[in-house]
Parts: sequence; structure tokens; C-alpha cells
Amino acid sequence: MLTRRNFVALGASAVVTSAFGARMALARAATERRFVFIIQRGAADGLGTLAPVGDPAFAGQRGVLAEDFAAAPKLDGMFALHPAMTNTLGLYQAKQALFVHAVASPYRERSHFDGQNVLETGGASAYAQKDGWLNRLLSLLPADDKAIALAATIPMALRGPAEVASYAPSSLPDASDDLLARVSAMYREDAQLHAIWEQATATRMLTSDLAADNGRNAAATGTLAAKLLTAQGGARIAMIETGGWDTHAQQRGRLTGQLKGLDAMVGALRTGLGPLWANTMVVVATEFGRTVKVNGTQGTDHGTGALAMLMGGAVNGGRVVADWPGLGDAALYEARDLRPTAGLDTLLNSAVASHFDLQPVRTAAKLFPEMKSAGVVKDLVRA
Repeated sequence: MLTRRNFVALGASAVVTSAFGARMALARAATERRFVFIIQRGAADGLGTLAPVGDPAFAGQRGVLAEDFAAAPKLDGMFALHPAMTNTLGLYQAKQALFVHAVASPYRERSHFDGQNVLETGGASAYAQKDGWLNRLLSLLPADDKAIALAATIPMALRGPAEVASYAPSSLPDASDDLLARVSAMYREDAQLHAIWEQATATRMLTSDLAADNGRNAAATGTLAAKLLTAQGGARIAMIETGGWDTHAQQRGRLTGQLKGLDAMVGALRTGLGPLWANTMVVVATEFGRTVKVNGTQGTDHGTGALAMLMGGAVNGGRVVADWPGLGDAALYEARDLRPTAGLDTLLNSAVASHFDLQPVRTAAKLFPEMKSAGVVKDLVRA
């Protein structure tokens, strides 16, 4: 864990899916580098993902939610990773995963709609910017780069002046798996209809529960993303939307399923990319965190400080970056939330600038024009 003195560089600072929705958007860049942005819609509980078990207030504040970490793998003297994230643990041990804790965008209220807008537009307040930071990133890459969204509509992060195409197959009816299998068999001998049906069933997997089928749907999304990123002349930048992170009640089981699905998605993405994984950076972020204390329904409510994750062969990992504020009552933000000590806009700007070898100041001016901190998070990418 980094100390406060070593952490100064961090600063201080889409269409909403259904509760378990997952959609994906893609953008092409003429580079061998691959970049994947995974958004966790609904405010993921960072304390339930990477737990500060070394904080003396942790067990008392988290109550039943602390039980998942009784035998969880410790990353250092302070933090332990949720046991459902086995692929992610392997990446951390291979120094290909890095965690940034107690991080937040400039947004300080607790509306999902407004928080996601700030995260995706790169503004300092909701609706201050009219396009997305990922769309603006395209303007810093080669001029002929195009973007494509595989979703009903283009997510806010990819909206803007840079050309973005969208493709959304017709939604499937609410049918049983058996019926879908029968239709697939019927269409198998028809080349045209079979291709259309395959596209539709792939979209169905993208928009289903991240935790469904023991994480296999999420893994299918990772596999599909990898195919699109490895295709000849295909996408180089991908955005994957995941939903279901709003855990107001019975959080332990729900969050375990969500994290298992996310972990399976990342594992499938790594496998599918093959040697290209060495030049890939995956960033996982959410609009805000959740309350420190458990509520009356064994869940948590909307909070502030959160967790961001960087993974990939290009990432200089094996570290937890945290200017840890503590979980004691006196240390909490507004007496309820994890106090943010790092700026998510600073982290995102540093990540894309270092990954695509861009000048950080110019990148910040384009992607996060209202960013207050001029700091840069260094050493995110392998030398």
C-alpha cells in the first residue's frame, strides 16, 4: 500500500441498464494497444471487493459483510481481495492488476443518473459536458479511427462529435432456453437466418444478468469482446457496461455473484486476446461507492469513496494504491461514507495518457477540462 507521502500525485479530489443489464460499446484505434473500459452501473461496493481488513474499524463497521473476508487472500498488510475473484487474484500475483482505493469522481451527491453522467462525460458536475470523454479520446488518436456501439443506444461515454456507429439486433422475445435451442436448430441450415440468429443470441447474453448461469453469461461477453478486439482491422478500444451493482438488500450473496461474473468476464477477455493481452489495459470503475455501515436489510446504501481497478498485460500491477482515510466514525465522509482521497478523473486521464503515449496535460485538457488536480498517477504502465 502506498503511504500518504507517496500518494500526492493522485490529487484529492449511459444509458442506464436494467438492474442486471450488460451492454457493450466499441471504438477502433489504429494502434496495437487495446483499451477496455468496464463501467459498473449501480455503485459497486469497493469495501466489499477489496476489503481493508487491516483497518481496526473494519469488522465492527461492516458487520455481516466482513464475514466473506475471514479467509480471503491478502494482497498486503491492509487489503484482502474477495474470494470470488480468482482470475483477478492471479493477475495481481502476475503483477498485471492494480487497485486504487478511496477514489471518486468530482460528483458528491448520490444519484445514479447524475453520478454516471459525471463519470462518463468527464465533467465536474452532472450535464456540464455534452459529450463523453471516451469519444473525445478518439480525437487524440489517428484521424481515421471510427467507433461502433453494440447496444440499443450509444453509451454516454462514447457520444460526441467523433463518428460512432451503432448496431442493435432486434430484441429476442421472453422465451425459454429450450425454445431458443429449438429455433437455433431450425435455423442452422439457413446461412442467412442462422447468422442473424447468432447475432441476436449474442446480444441476449450481453443484456442478461452478470451473475447468471454461474458467471458463464459474463464470460461469453468477455469472449465476444476479445473476438472484436482481435479481428483484422477491428476495434482497439472497447467499453463494456455491467449492471446489478446497486446492493441495497442481502448484499453478500448478490455481490458475490456479481464479482464472480466480472472476474469470469475479465478471465475470458484475457484468454480470448491471447498474445494481445500484453498490450491491453482494462479499467473498471463505478459512479460512486456505498455506505460503510450495513443497513437494516443486510445491504448498503449510496455512498462516496469507491474502488477502481486496472488490469492487463500492459499494467504495472501487483500493487494497491491507497491514501487510506480509515473507517472509524470520525474519519467517514458525512458520517457515513468512505472518504475519497484520490480523483477518478486524475486516474482515468493518467491511465489513457500513459497507455496511448499521449501528453498528460493535453489529454487532461481534452478529456477532463474541469479537472482541478493537475497531478498525474505515475508508473501505471509497464516500462
